[in-house]
Amino acid sequence: MIQLFQSPSTGPFGRRQKRERGARIPVIVVTGFLGAGKTTLIRHFLATRESAGTAIIVNEFGAVGIDDALLRTSSDKTVLLGNGCVCCVTRSDLQLALRALVADRARGAIPDFRRIVIETSGLADPGPILQTFATDRALGETFHIDALVTIVDAVNGADTLSWSAEARKQVILADRLIVTKTDLADPAMLRAKLGELNPRAPIITTKSGMIEPDALTAPAGFDRNTFLAEAEHSDGISSFVWRESKPLRWPPFSRTMETLIALRGPDLLRVKGILDVKSCQGPVLVQFVQHLSAPPVELDTWPDSDRDSRLVFVTRNIPEAKIRGLLAAVDDLAEG
Repeated sequence: MIQLFQSPSTGPFGRRQKRERGARIPVIVVTGFLGAGKTTLIRHFLATRESAGTAIIVNEFGAVGIDDALLRTSSDKTVLLGNGCVCCVTRSDLQLALRALVADRARGAIPDFRRIVIETSGLADPGPILQTFATDRALGETFHIDALVTIVDAVNGADTLSWSAEARKQVILADRLIVTKTDLADPAMLRAKLGELNPRAPIITTKSGMIEPDALTAPAGFDRNTFLAEAEHSDGISSFVWRESKPLRWPPFSRTMETLIALRGPDLLRVKGILDVKSCQGPVLVQFVQHLSAPPVELDTWPDSDRDSRLVFVTRNIPEAKIRGLLAAVDDLAEG
């Protein structure tokens, strides 16, 4: 029998990874509207032992780095980084900041780090940050987004979501939601609204920014609870889960996504999931952000007993039925 790949640990998408992160540096993106409590939450995280080896990048709006200054004064660990934390600020070029961190670490200018937390501006659309890692292959080989965490405050969150498209998008794209200031307001109404906007994401509540460290840093999982019911949102945004129980042929799936990107790229806000691909032993992780696609990664093992392919689509003004129909039609044509 001809050996298709050079070693048992190598597949059609390169060397299999033991988990989604593999050897790459995990990145946690923390977003949330103005005043939601992002900096307070990160400051509390920096006070824990679990924060050791964390680099903090503050991506602020404006010429003066207020959040950066607060984080630097929040703990001795962010000054000369006794426990391995580093803190830098970028308001213009995230790619340059990430490359600089790696270069500084390599020459010993800063302590070693094993994780990066990016705090976005409260006015930020998280989409471009996701695009940064999808479009820059060099960064994609070094870093991997573990989770997009959105902070929403119980006092003003429900009202903000009613008028701010940015706040709604931050919630819709999140892998995990953290509700702050629950000591000041009952979060019941807000939780219901968050469930409508993003039924896939677990909701964690906190008082005064106090949370378990893994609520911030845990990678987004792929268990059944991550892939829940469809939801319709305002602004023409909708989400749904596509499942397939039989193994997929990669070429027709890839061609389908290329067609979607070519025709409706700006409206593919986020597509993420795992696939059971023929000729692959483990699941294949795929991620798309608008017109960009991250390199597919074959994982070494499945996260659970569910072997179905499943993708979460978050789109704008694209009928779910058309996407499902296109996937089915291209697969049928390729088989014929």
